[in-house]
Amino acid sequence: MFGLRDQWNRYLEDFSAMGAWLPHRYDEDHHNCYSYTLSFINCILTTEGKEQLDKNEFTEKYVIPRTRLASKYITLYRAIEKHGFYAVDHPDQGTSPPSEVVCAEGYV
Repeated sequence: MFGLRDQWNRYLEDFSAMGAWLPHRYDEDHHNCYSYTLSFINCILTTEGKEQLDKNEFTEKYVIPRTRLASKYITLYRAIEKHGFYAVDHPDQGTSPPSEVVCAEGYV
């Protein structure tokens, strides 16, 4: 596991050292964190002989699903912060987790 992490760290260091990503070249609209990430991923995909992603495909496939998940956690956090919480046993003692979280004031 650590070998893979070290490999990715080297890829990132090498990619970041390229002149294209020097701090003074930052542009809020066209040369930003998003374009850096997409360029890095496309560099790796090219190295692996795979097809590159365009902005729309990258956003739909990776950014939006994770943003939705983060939004759910934020909503849950806010509900717990506002109403408190308590834990109850799920009526079905199977291995699957409950499909909803019970808060003091209802369901989230």
